[in-house]
Amino acid sequence: MSAEVGMRKGLRLVAMMSGVAVLAAVVSSNGVRAGGQSEFRPADTADPSTQEPAHRMTSDDLEKIKLAVSNWGRWGKDDERGTLNLITAKKTQDAARLIKDGVVVSLAHFASHERGVGASGTTHTVSGDANWDWKTQPRAMIDRIEFSIHDGSNSHMDAICHYQSLDGKFMVFNGHPANFGPQGCQADSIERMGQPFATRAVLVDLPLLRGVKYLPPKTAIYQADLEAWEKYANVKIGSGDVLLVRTGRWALQAENGKFTYNSQGPGLHLSVVPWLHQRDIAVLGSDAVNDVQPSGIVGGTAGIYGEKANIPGQMDRPLHNSMLVYMGTPLIDNGYFEDAAREAASRKRWEFFISVAPNRIENASATPFNAVAIF
Repeated sequence: MSAEVGMRKGLRLVAMMSGVAVLAAVVSSNGVRAGGQSEFRPADTADPSTQEPAHRMTSDDLEKIKLAVSNWGRWGKDDERGTLNLITAKKTQDAARLIKDGVVVSLAHFASHERGVGASGTTHTVSGDANWDWKTQPRAMIDRIEFSIHDGSNSHMDAICHYQSLDGKFMVFNGHPANFGPQGCQADSIERMGQPFATRAVLVDLPLLRGVKYLPPKTAIYQADLEAWEKYANVKIGSGDVLLVRTGRWALQAENGKFTYNSQGPGLHLSVVPWLHQRDIAVLGSDAVNDVQPSGIVGGTAGIYGEKANIPGQMDRPLHNSMLVYMGTPLIDNGYFEDAAREAASRKRWEFFISVAPNRIENASATPFNAVAIF
């Protein structure tokens, strides 16, 4: 195959991946699934702890939190990197000193080939040039693969353009117009967020803390849980860190088969967002979708596309909305932390060097999460 043919095939693949990601962004940020089905679910299906007086939050609380944690203008009105600005050269140098043994493990899980709950599947073909004479010429194989970046089984990092404001102004981080469409994100997209980065990662292994294989579905994680982990692991989450929260989602699937993590996944409660803002983390990641599912956030008077309305249930991913749109913090969904958890536990050290190389896909709302942990 000529270099020109290979380049054309590669460009088609990149364009296709970007288009799928943008479509997923529009569906998610609208709060409406294909066909007009609402994503808001009744609060009584959520973790009961979310409805306790100490934790119960409404969509009005979400609006207050967004304003309190906003980083708009912090790095200038034209900034499109968000909290990645917190990863300085010194932060990277300091993180490199965490490398002691040279053990490298992946933090990624590729999209499942099979369609299933939370997975749309992949299309992977391997072939050769039809014009070649296979009997007389050397053989070479050509791969073509199609998958959704936002697939529920695929580790990916959301660009900060993935969600948009719900106030009818259609804005993404830093007040840029969302301008979603066939061409993708016109601001705050993956390729506009800068070069590959390396920094300190802190792994929060909640199943280990609680002495279980995995957290039960729908488990809400609170500030007190993160602070309990800091005490257990003798680590303090700080500025410029990549915070990775292990719920044991992959261990659960390995034991029980696939589950509807999109609607029952354990994750962080909205009330944790101000704490994350105070700690000034650069990136937040989860082995599920970061937000606890269902969120437990009940109806209020928050504007939805400019209309005041009592939401008849709850908002599915308020943490996504507040952190992407207002904090400007990239989110890692479906990260694979099982190997890192094993290596960290064997050393009793849950901080390590992390290297992340985003695919610079033009106008994309996400990138496959190509990352490694180095101990």
